[in-house]
Amino acid sequence: MELLEPLVKILMINLILSGDNAIVIAMASRNLRQDLKQKAIVWGTLGAVIFRIAFTVIVMYLLKLPFIHLIGGILLLFVAYKLLVDKEAEENSVKVGNSLKEAIVIIIFADVLMSLDNVLGIVAVSEGNMMLVIIGIILSIPIMLFASQFILRMMEHFPIVVYLGAGLLAWTAGEMMLEEEFIKQNVIAGTSMELALLIGIIMATLTIGGYQRRYR
Repeated sequence: MELLEPLVKILMINLILSGDNAIVIAMASRNLRQDLKQKAIVWGTLGAVIFRIAFTVIVMYLLKLPFIHLIGGILLLFVAYKLLVDKEAEENSVKVGNSLKEAIVIIIFADVLMSLDNVLGIVAVSEGNMMLVIIGIILSIPIMLFASQFILRMMEHFPIVVYLGAGLLAWTAGEMMLEEEFIKQNVIAGTSMELALLIGIIMATLTIGGYQRRYR
């Protein structure tokens, strides 16, 4: 049961953050024949997942260094803010592959460039548990291929989904920052101060991001 909560968090983070990756897959392979399109999607996604695993291992190693939890948490907060502010996907900026090989390469490298948010979220939730990391990455495969388009439509029609996703990311970012050693020394784990800081981080992210979303 103790693995259930982080697994649910990882699933939600993948659902929220895999939308852009799905757009890359769709756009990169759109000029190919249907049979080649399916091959590009499958092989491109598998290649992207292999690189994502390597990327995650590097990030987990870096988390052993001082201040990395704090930096990672701040980056994840920016991801939450960006999720609120960026209303439209920049589909026109995605390069289109005109051959199977080109489409696969585009999918793989675009995913590597765009996967930092997913990786940070999964690593933060897993707390160094490699099994959870592997499960999280495996879960990202069907989400990238199937569920993310549905989530994109949900986010377009029901803004509350965006706010819930951003709130989850902000909470995860806060927990990640509280893992930083010098913060632990000043914030006693499990106290009301820790909870107040987490709630404050979430409220600040949703307020600032929500304001920018409405008036941008």
